[in-house]
Amino acid sequence: MVTEIDDKGKYFTEVIKKTPVSVIIQTASQRIEGYISIRPDERLKDEVDRKEPFVAVTEAKIYHPDGEFFASTHFVAVNRSQIIWILPLDEIIPQT
Repeated sequence: MVTEIDDKGKYFTEVIKKTPVSVIIQTASQRIEGYISIRPDERLKDEVDRKEPFVAVTEAKIYHPDGEFFASTHFVAVNRSQIIWILPLDEIIPQT
């Protein structure tokens, strides 16, 4: 990654383009619907397996265990250790 420093000492780095993936995340106490952004040529699993303690979810809708709506937000950081499963919505197979 290229880093440039201007004459005032401000750092500029390359922007890494990411693709938002629509997901449902199940934790022990909530269901979260939103987007996880992944890097080019990577899978959702690669993003989930990163070492950082949190995964960023954007445009999130959060639901109680009974399915009742709780809140919506532009951003929520979900602790990876609390994730039970993640379902990418574009990979749902319709029942016939």
